[in-house]
Amino acid sequence: MSSPSTPALPLTDVDPDPFLQFTAWFAQARDAGVHEPEAMTLATASASGAPSARMVLLRGYGETGFVFFTNYASRKAVELAENPRAALVLHWAAVGRQIRVEGDVVRTDPAESDAYFASRPRGSQIGAWASAQSSAIPDRRFLEDEVAATAARFADGPVPRPADWGGYRLTPSAFEFWQHRGDRLHDRFRYELSPSGWSRHRLSP
Repeated sequence: MSSPSTPALPLTDVDPDPFLQFTAWFAQARDAGVHEPEAMTLATASASGAPSARMVLLRGYGETGFVFFTNYASRKAVELAENPRAALVLHWAAVGRQIRVEGDVVRTDPAESDAYFASRPRGSQIGAWASAQSSAIPDRRFLEDEVAATAARFADGPVPRPADWGGYRLTPSAFEFWQHRGDRLHDRFRYELSPSGWSRHRLSP
């Protein structure tokens, strides 16, 4: 974690391209040994504006957006259908940094979802079929029975992707990069997208 003596981060030291800045910080977090640097908070809201948040894993990113996967009947998916905007937060306490990303969300195409699902461990594939995510169940035994039945169903071959499971891509319209400094005098930089491209400016902590 940064200390009061940590040098200030000048605007000139953050890349004008927020995707390149994200890539640099993500790599530095990984190289520093941060546990699951891809773990991020996903915040969504219902049609009425009621917010909810949960942890998901970043499974791909680039100039086309930030990708995560889930059950299309889950609470997050229902809220994204009602209100297709979301916010992401990646917080790496070990290196004293945080990144926020905001933007519109769409489903990934089926081929991308198929490819990622095929790369998952078999147990996770079976779990995607067995768990009706976010729905109420009577007890743990019910879930375990569903897993056993699903494993038996696909015992003789590969597990296909369920139709109600797949990816989402958040296309950023704003980024914020935060670096810890002592006395709460943190460095914050916000990027916003306009028709002319990305702008960036420093925020008061």
